[in-house]
Amino acid sequence: MTEAPSTPLPATITYPIAERLNIAEQIHGRDVADPYRWLEDTADPRTAEWSQAQDVLARSWLDAMPGRARLGERLKELMRTGSVSTPTWRAGRAFFSRRGPEQDHPVVVVREADGTERVLLDVSALDPSGRTTLDGWSPSLEGTRLAYQVSIGGNEHSLLHVIDVESGELIEGPIDRCRYSSIGWLPGGEEFFYVRQLDPALLPEDERLFHRRVWRHRVGADPATDLNVHGDGQAHTFYYSLTVSQDGRWLVVSGAPSTMKHDSVWIADLHGDGALKPVILTEAGVQCSAFVARDGRLYLHTNHGAPRQRLCVADPANPTEWTELISEEPDSVLDGVRWLNGDLVVLRTRHAVSELHLHDAATGAHVREIPLPGTGSLHGMSVVDAQTAHDQDTLWFGWTDFVTPQSVFRFSKATGETVLHEAAPGRVELPAVTTQQIAYTSKDGTTVHMFVVSGEQKPDLPRPALLTGYGGFAIGRGPGYSATTLAWVEAGGVWVHVSLRGGDEEGEDWHVAGMRANKQNVFDDFHAAAERLVRDGWTTPQQLSIMGGSNGGLLVGAALTQRPELYAAVVCSAPLLDMVRYEKFLLGRLWADEYGSASVSEELGWLLSYSPYHRVVTDVEYPSVLFTVFESDSRVDPNHARKMCAALQHASSSDPTKHPVLIRRETEVGHAGRSVSRTVSLAVDQLTFLANATGMEL
Repeated sequence: MTEAPSTPLPATITYPIAERLNIAEQIHGRDVADPYRWLEDTADPRTAEWSQAQDVLARSWLDAMPGRARLGERLKELMRTGSVSTPTWRAGRAFFSRRGPEQDHPVVVVREADGTERVLLDVSALDPSGRTTLDGWSPSLEGTRLAYQVSIGGNEHSLLHVIDVESGELIEGPIDRCRYSSIGWLPGGEEFFYVRQLDPALLPEDERLFHRRVWRHRVGADPATDLNVHGDGQAHTFYYSLTVSQDGRWLVVSGAPSTMKHDSVWIADLHGDGALKPVILTEAGVQCSAFVARDGRLYLHTNHGAPRQRLCVADPANPTEWTELISEEPDSVLDGVRWLNGDLVVLRTRHAVSELHLHDAATGAHVREIPLPGTGSLHGMSVVDAQTAHDQDTLWFGWTDFVTPQSVFRFSKATGETVLHEAAPGRVELPAVTTQQIAYTSKDGTTVHMFVVSGEQKPDLPRPALLTGYGGFAIGRGPGYSATTLAWVEAGGVWVHVSLRGGDEEGEDWHVAGMRANKQNVFDDFHAAAERLVRDGWTTPQQLSIMGGSNGGLLVGAALTQRPELYAAVVCSAPLLDMVRYEKFLLGRLWADEYGSASVSEELGWLLSYSPYHRVVTDVEYPSVLFTVFESDSRVDPNHARKMCAALQHASSSDPTKHPVLIRRETEVGHAGRSVSRTVSLAVDQLTFLANATGMEL
C-alpha cells in the first residue's frame, strides 16, 4: 500500500518540567538519592500534569514516524495466522481454544465425538470493547460444565464463572478474587477445588494483593460457605496450584511463598480422611510439581538433587518415599512429563530447543525419541481421558518455531509417527528468513547461546539489529512465531534473542548464576552478545537497538546505563528500574528472593550496583529511549518508568531531536493479556521508534 503522508517530526523538543527534589535517604549508611519520588504518587496533581504532557509529547513523535501505516498493515497480516491450542479431552469431547484470522481474542471451542464443533466461549461477544481477556478455563471430568476466568482492563484479578456445555447457559458467577487459580473438578461436576484470595477489606492495606487459600466449592452455592481446605498458617504471600486425579481420589496442592522456587507439595486422600499431608516442604531453590496419573502412582518432577530436573515416583499413600525413575541429564533440562497408556512422554530442552522422548513408565528406561516437526518449542501436551474410547496411545502437543504459528501435532505410539493435527487457521505469506543458534563467550568465559533471525545466513553488510532477552525468574524462551520479529527482518533487519543467565535454559544452576549477587552476569551476557554481533559484522552500535519487558525491562534499563555507547535505541516496557524501592509496590515483595532486598545491607549493595534509576548520571550521551507502560498493570508499578524517564530527560546530553526520551502510556490494559488490535498498536509504536533511531526504512 502507499504510505500516507505523515506529519514531520518536530524540529525541536522540550521535555515537560519535572521538579528535582533534594531527597536522599540514609540506608545502611549509604546516601540514596531519589529526586523524583513524587512521581510515585498518581494522586499528586503534578504527576497527572506531567503524565499528560508526556502523552502529548510522545504522540507528537510516534505519530510522525515514517512507515507506520505500512508496518501496521503488515503486522495485522502476520497476526492473521491465528493460533490453536492442544485439546483437553473429556468423555470423548475435545475442548480447545482457537483464534481465527480476524479475531481479536481466542475463543473456546468444543468438538463433539462426531467431529462437529461449536464455540462455547467468546470474550469478544461478552465484551465488544476488547477490555476483557480470558485468563483460563477448565472442563469438568464429564465434559458437561466449563469453568472459566476472565479479567477486565488488564487487572488480572480473574472473575470465575461456570457454564453448561450443552446449552452454553451461565450456571454461576462471577466469583471474584480468583487470580492465578487452577481448577480441580471432582467426579459428577457438582464440586471443584480452586484458589481464592481472602476478602481484601479484612486485610491490612499492604497485604490486600495476597492471602490466598485453597477452597472446596459446590457449584451454585454461596462462595462464602466454601470449605477452607488449605493456606491458614502459611506466609501471606503464598501462591497455590492444584490438581485432582481423574478418579477423584487424590488432591495434590503445590505452593510457594514467592516467585522464587521454594516449592511445597501436599497430598490428600479424598476417599479417606481428606487431610492434606506434606510430600515436600519449603526448601530454598527446590522446584517440584506433582500429579497422580491414571496408573495410580504419584509422579514428582523436581530439581531436588538435580539442577537439570529429574522424575521420581511414589505411592500416594506413602508420598515421602521417593524412587528416582528418570535421572537428570548433563546437557538438557527435563521440562515436562505426560503419562501415555503405560509409557511416559518426557519433554526435554537442549539449549532452549524442545525434544520429546518416550520412556517405559514401569522402569523409566528410554524407549525412543519422538520425531518433532523441526527446531522449535513445544507448548502443552495432552492425552485422552479414561472415558474417551479412541486414541488411547496418542499424544497431542502444541508447536511453534520462528516461521510456524501455534499449531497442534499428534504422535501415535502405534505408528511411531508425528503428524499435523491442526494448523493455525490463517494462511499468510511469510518472508524468507534464516534462523540459527550461535554460541558465544561472555565476559567471565561462560558459553551463552543466542538465536539469530535474518534474511541471510551470514552478514553481507551491517544492518539495523534488534537484540532482546529476559534473564530472570528461571524463565526461558525458545524459538517461537512472532509477527514483530518477521516484520523487522522483512524490512532488512536482524532480530536476536539471547538465552541469558537467570533463565532456565540450562537448568537451575543457570538461573542461580543470574540472580541476587550474580545479577551482573545477566547484563554481561547481554553486552557480550551485542559485541559479538558487531564483531561478526551483523550490525554497528549506531544500528543496534534493544528491547525488553518486565524483568527484561530491567535488563535493557541496566544495559543503557552501563553501556550507553553500545546501543542506539531502547524500548523499555513495563520495567523494574528503581531497585531500591521495588518491594514497596504491587507484587514487588515477591521478588526479593530473585533480586535481593534493600532492607539487608549487603543486598542493597547488589541492587545499587546496577539499579538503572540510580545509575543515571548527567552529561552522558544516552541513546533514544521509549518507555511503554500500562496503567492497569497489577504486577510492575508504572512509577518505575515515570521516574526513570524524568531522570534521563534531565541527564542526557544527547540532542533530543536525534535521541529523544519518551514515555508511552496505555490505559485499561495490564501486564499480560491484550487484544490483537492493541498488540499491533503497541508494536507499531515500538518498532517505528527503533527503526527511526537505527536508520531502518519500514
